[in-house]
Amino acid sequence: MTEAKQQVPQAAFAIVGGSGTLSSDFPKNCAAGDVEILADNLHFATPYGESPAFRLFTVAGKRVLTCRMHGWRSGVTRADASRQVFWTFREAGVTRILSEGGVGTVNHLLDIRDFMVPDDYLDLSVRKDVMLDGRYLLLMQDPLCPELRQTLLAATRRRFQGRIFDRGIYAVTDGRHFESAAEIAALNGRADIVGQSMCPEVYLAREIGACYAGLYYTVNYGEGLRGGVSHETMADIFYDDAPMIGEILLETIRKTDAGARHCACLAHRKETLLKDVYNECSDKG
Repeated sequence: MTEAKQQVPQAAFAIVGGSGTLSSDFPKNCAAGDVEILADNLHFATPYGESPAFRLFTVAGKRVLTCRMHGWRSGVTRADASRQVFWTFREAGVTRILSEGGVGTVNHLLDIRDFMVPDDYLDLSVRKDVMLDGRYLLLMQDPLCPELRQTLLAATRRRFQGRIFDRGIYAVTDGRHFESAAEIAALNGRADIVGQSMCPEVYLAREIGACYAGLYYTVNYGEGLRGGVSHETMADIFYDDAPMIGEILLETIRKTDAGARHCACLAHRKETLLKDVYNECSDKG
């Protein structure tokens, strides 16, 4: 089904597609029988320009919006592309967001085809002011939702027999270029993986009050670490493992309650800290 610009449909879950799902027709490449495509090629008019194409589907009866975001569209800045996507998520009422993508290594102990579900980030990008309306002060304690991360990790362990790291730091740099050997050396000891997608997504997710977690696949060694990996090798990784990555994301959604949340993600979005300070002083006095 193809639809032109229209009202944003409601969905509790969203997936920001990356290098893995980009190489497949997710979720059509997945063998699951509980997946139904409801609408395809959905474009929405946002305050930041026309959105990329979205797909609306259900898995186990839960509605999911997904788009191929991790990449660049000609003539659209990465900042505006991020705003378009997360404005759409906010209009849809999304409360849980999963992200996936291929990353490079910084930690020399990591190998190609290792999975990591990071628990923190280091923002070295210049996109620090990317926001929707800037109404909230965002506290970045537990920036990657602990509850959603645990569900994502459990789903990954059921589907993947290789090495899975349950925490780590994702260093965010600007593209489209890879990092230099000197940059990787400077990050050593401060980050474990490096890529170009988590920021500003982690900020925008918190701004709209949604939980956010990411699954990242190491597809190349950082410059200066163990030599390079060819484009052909990376393409093989993406195409060979895309169905597995898709199945992990679907399994995570199946196991996540669409309603109650037991994390503090929403509480870390505040209109002001002054009210909290006033209440604390009132309690003491």
